[in-house]
Amino acid sequence: MTQSVVVQVGQCGNQVGCRFWDLALREHAAVNKKGIYDEALSSFFRNIDARSGDNGPDIYKGKICSLKARALLIDMEEGVVNEILQGPLRDVFDSKQLITDVSGSGNNWAVGHKIYGCQYRENIVEKLRKATEHCDCLQCFFIIHSMGGGTGSGLGTFVLNLLEEEFPEVYRFVTSVYPSGEDDVITSPYNSVLAMKELNEHADCVLPIENESLFEIVNKIHQMINSGKLGSTVKQNSLVTSSAGSAKTLQEKPFDAMNNIVANLLLNLTSSARFEGSLNMDLNEISMNLVPFPRLHYLVSSLTPLYTLADVNVPSRRLDQMFSDAFSRDHQLIQADPKHSLYLACALLVRGNVQVSDLRRNIERLKPSLHFVSWNQEGWKTGLCSVPPVGHSHSLLALANNTCVKPTFIELKDRFMKLYKKKAHLHHYLQIDGMEQSCFSEAISSLSDLIEEYSELDATKGGPRIDASRLKIAV
Repeated sequence: MTQSVVVQVGQCGNQVGCRFWDLALREHAAVNKKGIYDEALSSFFRNIDARSGDNGPDIYKGKICSLKARALLIDMEEGVVNEILQGPLRDVFDSKQLITDVSGSGNNWAVGHKIYGCQYRENIVEKLRKATEHCDCLQCFFIIHSMGGGTGSGLGTFVLNLLEEEFPEVYRFVTSVYPSGEDDVITSPYNSVLAMKELNEHADCVLPIENESLFEIVNKIHQMINSGKLGSTVKQNSLVTSSAGSAKTLQEKPFDAMNNIVANLLLNLTSSARFEGSLNMDLNEISMNLVPFPRLHYLVSSLTPLYTLADVNVPSRRLDQMFSDAFSRDHQLIQADPKHSLYLACALLVRGNVQVSDLRRNIERLKPSLHFVSWNQEGWKTGLCSVPPVGHSHSLLALANNTCVKPTFIELKDRFMKLYKKKAHLHHYLQIDGMEQSCFSEAISSLSDLIEEYSELDATKGGPRIDASRLKIAV
């Protein structure tokens, strides 16, 4: 069994990470009734003999003693990390997994990347090495961060570069939360575009998520509960309630509900690495099968059923409906419609009591309505994990390498240019050592090239299907 290490950076990264570890523990607790440390748990957790302290040897057999997350928590403000350490998850982390400062990055990519990056470089490398030494077979790094703030975008992409330098053979999956147009951080377009250049160059796969989409999904779940349709109620042990059992409503903590969606995406993405299934899909297979061109590694994700995420008591939808939902606009985690754009490849990760025949039948049913590139008409990758999400019979995560991400990038470019043409707020960045105006021109040029690559592919949509000519072998 393989292991993965999660690096959560900045306020958003740590809040999403907190929800991920909470839900992962609940998921394993529901499956692992005997409390035995098994291979499934070892993929994200170490088992330590608590009596010999955190430096004690890992225990691979027998009962769970003390679980420690394979994680590194980085934030240049202490608030969120301190909250985690005082909350129900405090025992899952120890001080050796934390890197914090007090002043924050002031919503400035350059402060996170250039100042804190240099200052904490050795500390980060040392803690990453410690985390990897405890893995038998390290497969993947997951970075969780936001694009709009200073620490998430700046230090988050600095860590991404470090991972490529130090562990070039290990896959780097990045979950990036993109700000909405109404974002209250005025410099977020600068931060996002500067971070995009790093993502283009150093990530293996990026799962872009838009705050706007998460907000809309939470509102829909909210309406479903309030309308009383389908007898929907929030379960007592809902995933949007805290482990302490005091129910938090969606209104009180909107971010918790939004972060749950991202946490569920990561749970479903890693389910095959953690549990048995008839069609197990390795994480490196996702990158191998879904990324035909190195820079075009942005995968649009959609989750269904959506009310799983709020743990609403609603009768589960028909299996075929679940597949249709995954390709509908409402279920995408960015504001996009993949059905009307071009697919380079698509992966379906199904959990629960679903047969291979169900998968094949639905792919055949949906295929005619989806546009695939001419050279990859059979670009489907499928995974079947037999363990469903807690309290549900089945779920589906669809990952699409699709040109529908282009409008998100175009909008980001437009918002960047509005500021950049006026040179607004530039001085905050240029006063940082090592930061020059060429950093901005290179970053926007990198984003423009990416948009152009998607446009070239879009231009081939609807063209005749051309089979590549076969190689002729001289005998």
